[in-house]
Amino acid sequence: MDISSRADFSADPVTTFAMLTDEKFLAQVCEASGATDYEVSATGDSTHSSKTLPAPDTAAKFTGPTLTVVEDTVWGPAGPDGARTGQLTMTVPGQPVSMKGTVQLSAAGSGSVLQLTGDLKVAIPLLGKKLEQSAAPAVMSGFKTQQQVGETWLAQ
Repeated sequence: MDISSRADFSADPVTTFAMLTDEKFLAQVCEASGATDYEVSATGDSTHSSKTLPAPDTAAKFTGPTLTVVEDTVWGPAGPDGARTGQLTMTVPGQPVSMKGTVQLSAAGSGSVLQLTGDLKVAIPLLGKKLEQSAAPAVMSGFKTQQQVGETWLAQ
């Protein structure tokens, strides 16, 4: 299932990238997402987060009450204006759920925009498409949480 989401930030791409690759920021996003447990790391142009979340009602009968979501992003080099493109991989260990996508950070007006495009897969015969449709809002909600935390972060 194709996923597309956008987050707008009030800072230029260089400042926004520094935020997106800051471990303290990543931890705040996990906390704001309702994670009951999490682990984050940032090394150079790569970030990693693993967070345990309450399972969506539609998935809980398959996953149990919680699930762990692992996200890894590897960013490419900055352009002259600080714009970057990264590759995002999301997995749910122990579950047949994954997403591969691209994140593009670029200048927009006086700030920047982060655009996510990806392909969400739930590899369960017959039920996969239905579960993808129920998982997509949670993926996009996580992206919006990143924007909300980011705006607070940038205002400080």
